Amino acid sequence: MRKSKQLLAFFKSLKFRLILFILVLAIVPSLILAAGLLNSYESRAVSIRESEILSQAKILANQIATSDYMNMDEEVESSTIQAQIDMLTTIYDGRVIIVDRNFRVYCDTYNLDDHKMIIAEEVIRSFRGEDITHYDSENHYIEMTIPISNPNDSSDKVLGVMLISVSTDNIQINQGYLRQIATIIVVIVAVAMVFFGVLMVLHFLKPFAKISEGISAIKEGYGDDCLQVNNYTETAQICDRFNQMLSRMKVMDDSRQEFVSNVSHELKTPMTSMKVLADSINTMPDAPVELYQEFMEDITNEIERETKIINDLLSLVKMDKSAADLNVTTVNVNELLEQILKRLQPIADKQKVELVLESFRPVTAEVDEVKITLAITNLVENAIKYNRNDGEGWVHVSLNADHQYFYLKVEDSGIGIPEESLEHIYERFYRVDKSHSREIGGTGLGLAIARNSILMHRGAIKVHSVLGEGTTFDVRIPLNYIA
Repeated sequence: MRKSKQLLAFFKSLKFRLILFILVLAIVPSLILAAGLLNSYESRAVSIRESEILSQAKILANQIATSDYMNMDEEVESSTIQAQIDMLTTIYDGRVIIVDRNFRVYCDTYNLDDHKMIIAEEVIRSFRGEDITHYDSENHYIEMTIPISNPNDSSDKVLGVMLISVSTDNIQINQGYLRQIATIIVVIVAVAMVFFGVLMVLHFLKPFAKISEGISAIKEGYGDDCLQVNNYTETAQICDRFNQMLSRMKVMDDSRQEFVSNVSHELKTPMTSMKVLADSINTMPDAPVELYQEFMEDITNEIERETKIINDLLSLVKMDKSAADLNVTTVNVNELLEQILKRLQPIADKQKVELVLESFRPVTAEVDEVKITLAITNLVENAIKYNRNDGEGWVHVSLNADHQYFYLKVEDSGIGIPEESLEHIYERFYRVDKSHSREIGGTGLGLAIARNSILMHRGAIKVHSVLGEGTTFDVRIPLNYIA
């Protein structure tokens, strides 16, 4: 079973396919060339043989016509003409038949059809003055039909017809010998190409083997932190993409570890505070009721803080799931914004922050109402909490749209965000000013939740901030959900 899997893996490998490609590339042209040469040889050899026989036959036909060969008696018949006919049949291993004007066989070198009548299409056409040549490739012989006429007679009167059949077996023998040589050459070429092809493929695939070994070494922890195999442009590109992926995986791993550390810290802090408060109560059995109530209120606040962290973490986990979990419905965004700001108005009043909503046009969009509400709430709530505390603060929320997107802008007059912190604000548990954030509250997950929700809707979010002057978040979301 293992061998069959290894064999199957080899047949699927690039190495086998390259070797097969080289073999086909070598053998197919060789076979085509060999077949072409053999056919060319046969055609050329037959053409030369036909030219030779036709030339000799023409000479013989002229001699027959000028010597009045067909009017001689049998004793004179074995003259020089007959000797030349016999010589022609002997040299070319053929048969010669002389037909007179009455379509009767006057002479047959095989003595099979003497004095018989021959009325055939070729004979009739030759009596009209045509030279007819035919090559029978299946039976390997050449047939010729040549008119016999006196060249000195201006009337071109045909006195008879000469039929010649010549074997081409020697051509076939030579062709068979050439075919054997061609087969041997093709086999030698194939073996040589396989040998050199294997060497070439092994040489060219060495960089890919190095890449595989390098990846295995990195996976097992024995290799360098990057892969460098720059033999070819392709291997360099593969290594570059792999190193980018490896770097991204390390960043993700570091982010995951940091996230776990932050979660542990954030969850542990309220628990520690509650334990300190509980221990303090236990060590003071005679403490006044007012002190007990104060400590219990602090414990309640820590429990609420713990609950908010857990709820935000659960929201973030849901955001990390695929967009298929979105419950998309058609929502009136204007009414949704009014409801959100109405819920946040008490917080704004407590912070003495003016909360203003400006809608430029009615907007209806296909969104998940729960998730988009969560995103907008986090943006507006952050704008309220991180605002000025002198009673002059304001938060301006505006809504606009075109034929494709709706645009939400959340502006505030708050403390602003330092430029070096802008690229980190969407990271989980990241806080610009940790001490101030602790006083205000929150979990450091609000912007991460908002961004994930907006991205799930195929939207985009941008931030612009000036330290000490305020922050602006620009959100763009498609009116029609793009699956």
